[in-house]
Amino acid sequence: MHHFCPACGSTVFWEPSHRPEMIAVAVGAFADPAFPAPRKAVFEEHRHPWAAVALDSD
Repeated sequence: MHHFCPACGSTVFWEPSHRPEMIAVAVGAFADPAFPAPRKAVFEEHRHPWAAVALDSD
């Protein structure tokens, strides 16, 4: 189930049906420029061409 911002409609968080014990929070919901960079990409093969994601190789 997805939960959206009532003002702008952006996804704020969601509850993954396959992991009911988790709540996923969209990184864009944080207004902190020092927020850590992503370490994992999900559905990267479906990203828009302009969305460049450079991830550390672990």
